[in-house]
Amino acid sequence: MSSQMSMNVVTHSDSHEPGKLSGLNWLAIVGAAAALAFLIYGAYFGHHDAGHGDTHHHTPPVWACIPFVALLLCIAVLPLMSATEHWWESNQNRLMISLSLAAVTLGYFAMADGVGTVFTVLEHAVLAEYIPFIVLLFALYVISGGISLRGDLAAHPGTNTGFIAVGALLASFIGTTGASMLLIRPLLQTNSERKHVTHTVIFFIFLVSNIGGALLPIGDPPLFLGYLRGVPFLWTLGLFAPWLVTSVVLLGVYFAFDTVMYGREEKKDITRDETQLAPLSLKGKVNFVYLLGIVLCVGTLDPSKSFFGLFTPFPFMRELLMLLLVGLSLKSTPKGIRAANQFNYHAILEVAALFIGIFICMQVPIAILNERGADLGLSAPWHFFWATGSLSSFLDNAPTYVVFFETAKVLPEGGETLSLLGGATISVALLKAISLGAVFMGAMTYIGNGPNFMVKSIAEQSGIKMPSFFGYMLWSICILCPIFVLVSIVFT
Repeated sequence: MSSQMSMNVVTHSDSHEPGKLSGLNWLAIVGAAAALAFLIYGAYFGHHDAGHGDTHHHTPPVWACIPFVALLLCIAVLPLMSATEHWWESNQNRLMISLSLAAVTLGYFAMADGVGTVFTVLEHAVLAEYIPFIVLLFALYVISGGISLRGDLAAHPGTNTGFIAVGALLASFIGTTGASMLLIRPLLQTNSERKHVTHTVIFFIFLVSNIGGALLPIGDPPLFLGYLRGVPFLWTLGLFAPWLVTSVVLLGVYFAFDTVMYGREEKKDITRDETQLAPLSLKGKVNFVYLLGIVLCVGTLDPSKSFFGLFTPFPFMRELLMLLLVGLSLKSTPKGIRAANQFNYHAILEVAALFIGIFICMQVPIAILNERGADLGLSAPWHFFWATGSLSSFLDNAPTYVVFFETAKVLPEGGETLSLLGGATISVALLKAISLGAVFMGAMTYIGNGPNFMVKSIAEQSGIKMPSFFGYMLWSICILCPIFVLVSIVFT
């Protein structure tokens, strides 16, 4: 697909016929307007009701999770319905639905605890979580988009398996987002002559966008949050054995599956694939320096800690420096490199539009877990592995990790414990289970981890038919769950 064709895909996906689905448009517009009016009202009249550090004053009822569930259903169902399929392709429409349901959630907090509570919720969900989350993803997305790994190898099962294996290793060192954005395009180019490619993208999401990032805190957001809460930086290297076993098993399953699918390709496509070859070439190498800068920003510029005893970073200093690195990347990288990558902002805008609503709406289920987590009967490591993993599939794995991390800290200690910075301790077995559950099971759905949606969007822009939300879950349940049962038996 040429660069112009890619831009046409994005242009079409963000458009819809005038007057079509006017009911949905009006509903989204009214919801977004209500959210804006509500925030303006709170800005003028709500400060005197503001809380003092707590996200909420009481435990929300289960029915207050309806906006969050509704947003998940929109993501899952609207792309499947012929009446809404093209409408949902517009990031503008996604954003309106996302903000509308977020406004309902904020309305609940206002009615339950006062308008001022809304600002505490927004401070926690948007300022403390969403902005650092999306800036990091944006920086990795844009900078890695300036690295062009080009070439067209023969798309044999061994070649594809090698691509995914390299990505699974890189993910721990440049992040799951960086590794995904670096390798997904050359992998798709290598397989451009093949008809059966969907399974390759799915396994890529499993390993490169999720499981591969388990070895270092910079690999996946949940582990980074653990590092900020006092887990030693190199502690996660202790997850090497489950990381290696899971990766090797999945790579073996993929190789066998791709061998079968390769045999189903038409002979003319195989001939084209094996004759239209080009060696791999790497351009935009300066962006590896910028990626290293991102890693250093994330690892050293925590506003709650001093910078090697020299100074304390001011709020959002880390994010501003990451955006500066993005600017340097855009300025110093020849435009032809991003054009060759068919680079555009559609995928990251899709993540930004949906996750602003997810981060706000999920404050209700997170609040319920914070209050009732210790009463859930969780005690054994495998309990924490499956509980953290199951919720990470739908609540985003970073905040879910935090909830069960805090739950584990208050449970009675047994066995080996880890001393955290600040004097607290946590069970090593429980922390291991929580870490594995959050990182591994982020692969269970498209919304479990940020890069999942990006890879899906890039693959679809390249003309690959990706499964729906539930269709992807069918793949993950059938392939990943048996492996995760093995992990829980052997390693937790």
